[in-house]
Amino acid sequence: MTPPSRLQLPPGTWATLLDGLCARFPRIDRAQWESRFARGRVLDAQGRALAPDRAWQVGLEIQYFREVAEEPVIPFFETVVHQDAHLLVADKPHFLPVTPAGAHVRETLLARLVARTGNADLVPLHRLDRLTAGLVLFSTRPDSRDAYQRLFRERRIDKTYEALAPALPGRTFPLERHTRLVAGEPFFRMAEVPGEPNARTRIEVIDADGPIWRYRLHPESGRKHQLRVHMAALGAPIEGDDLYPVLRTAGEGAAAAPLQLLAQALSFIDPLTGKPRHFSSDQQLTANVAAPR
Repeated sequence: MTPPSRLQLPPGTWATLLDGLCARFPRIDRAQWESRFARGRVLDAQGRALAPDRAWQVGLEIQYFREVAEEPVIPFFETVVHQDAHLLVADKPHFLPVTPAGAHVRETLLARLVARTGNADLVPLHRLDRLTAGLVLFSTRPDSRDAYQRLFRERRIDKTYEALAPALPGRTFPLERHTRLVAGEPFFRMAEVPGEPNARTRIEVIDADGPIWRYRLHPESGRKHQLRVHMAALGAPIEGDDLYPVLRTAGEGAAAAPLQLLAQALSFIDPLTGKPRHFSSDQQLTANVAAPR
């Protein structure tokens, strides 16, 4: 069973849950929301079915099950790198979303792992873009979840990425890029602007042979598309990137190959045991690999 999406109701002037959800999600017609309510597919935080005429209550947490009529199959598969009583570490392929989004509900890393393990309490502790491959850390139980979430909130986890991108022979490495990232245009892109930096990346070179170099990237912060924006701003957009430095469409060959970005390793001190932990991806980046059709 696909896990539900969660939403904390924001401020609004809507009289009922049905009115508010229709306004918040205009691409889903009213009849579909009415059907979800009728089938018990809109729940409160305790899993109890909600009525469509319930008053809109700011701050109320609800759960709802996303539904896609024709969901595309993603023909690449994750592997489980590690599993214990508190954590599951998965190695995600390119093109697979971590959580339900857009046209993907069942074909997500979370839904696949819930079906595979039977554990409906699985929650990802961080996110990777759909086009990025590599390690994703999941909490397997609610009672220890916050201890691991704090690792990310307090930046006490080391994240190492690898990327293939054009050579930068005029730069000196290792290189630090500290900039301010904000939502850009269109809304799903990020942009660097003047101001106090909120995105920090350390960039190293692993292999400088040929026109495409292999880089090691260490994000000190976790801003959306941070690594993609920073590499493009240096003049070395990551191979396969269809958003940076300019937006490209599939018709221009933007999706001809996977984004050559890999979440290669995670290292941290376990907050429950005090012992160091390190996980690595078995995947390798290879330029000019065709995308699924």
